[in-house]
Amino acid sequence: MGLRDDLERYREVGEERRQDLADFIQYGDLGQSLPDEIHIPIKIVDLPSFEYDRRDQGGVGQGNDEAPDVGEPVGQPEPGDGDEEGEPGEEGGEHEYYEMDPEEFAQELDDELGLDLEPKGKRVVEEKEGEYTDITRTGPASTLDFDRLFKSGLKRKLAMDFDEEYVREALKVEGMGPAAVFQWAREESIPVSRAWIDDAYESLPPEERTEWESIEEMMASVERTSTATRIREEGIEEIPFRREDERYRYPEIIEEKERNVVVVNIRDVSGSMREKKRELVERTFTPLDWYLTGKYDNAEFIYIAHDADAWAVSRDEFFGIRSGGGTRISSAYELAAELLEEYPWSDWNRYVFAAGDSENSSNDTSERVIPMMEQIDANLHAYVETQPSGNAINATHAEEVERHFIDSGNVAVAYVTNPGDVVDAIYTILSTESNE
Repeated sequence: MGLRDDLERYREVGEERRQDLADFIQYGDLGQSLPDEIHIPIKIVDLPSFEYDRRDQGGVGQGNDEAPDVGEPVGQPEPGDGDEEGEPGEEGGEHEYYEMDPEEFAQELDDELGLDLEPKGKRVVEEKEGEYTDITRTGPASTLDFDRLFKSGLKRKLAMDFDEEYVREALKVEGMGPAAVFQWAREESIPVSRAWIDDAYESLPPEERTEWESIEEMMASVERTSTATRIREEGIEEIPFRREDERYRYPEIIEEKERNVVVVNIRDVSGSMREKKRELVERTFTPLDWYLTGKYDNAEFIYIAHDADAWAVSRDEFFGIRSGGGTRISSAYELAAELLEEYPWSDWNRYVFAAGDSENSSNDTSERVIPMMEQIDANLHAYVETQPSGNAINATHAEEVERHFIDSGNVAVAYVTNPGDVVDAIYTILSTESNE
């Protein structure tokens, strides 16, 4: 096989494994996995191997020294050689488990769903020195930025430089004294000081102060040399440095941020939440937990169950709790807001996921739940409706939330009526977050 064949087979294996992953999320036994160790079942297919029959003495057939009867199958296995007899469809195939850690699971799910969620760090866990890229006006001599100092002095030198001989010639114009030459120099954009002109005029012998009859004659006869030409011909004898030009380098302070997340999982355990509805909740929440565990450096989970009241439970209790009582979804958000006080929004990424059959007490959604969702800061709020038979008449919570937050970028609503909807629901939730 060539490289292209190898790559093609690698791609096919990757697709098969992602299909195993998708099937597992929808239909697999999620209880086989732990929070930090995920077991994806994969089917084992034994490919046939080919070898020469030792009994073959060079003939064409496989008979037992006798010609087979007409219609007798060639190569019929002897009793006990193959699989035992079984009714069609009654026995499952052989499986093994592919072990994933949550980080690998998150990557596989990203590939399967076409997502690329990149969590942001919030809590600063370390500050360290980076490259010496920042500048200050004071510092030790060893950190003096000489290049910057030189450039500042050179700029000043170029800004102050002028053709001294050219100005001296102007002082030789009959009738022009220092004041007139200084005014002329300003008009010609020559950066000469009045003090320099006064000193130069005093140094001229009196007989030289009448060498030119007019300034126009001098300018037509004497060529003015540019600063660049003089530097090329004469070089630079000195650079005028000043204290104000000094800059000192110091290291950039880099903040290492830990990507922390707290996930609040809320589930309805009221009397209307029958077994199929509970299964859909668990089948949706479990992969989300694994995914966020794999995406963040540190993931903490809060599990809340509610009927008319709400209470915190352990993970095991959350994924195995039974139903009973009435329904008041706002009680769970009230408890969530209280528990999230230990996880400041400035330090933690926060997700609030809720699921149930969308049945709620009268006006609780509009008067209490929606206002609390608006008040609780979170990367993402999500509600998953689990109604195996479709919407019940009084199951309106999901629709009210979706209608209210239709233009929001951090609220997702998903509908799950059977296990086949789970992957789509997960995509709806995670794609909302990735587009934030």
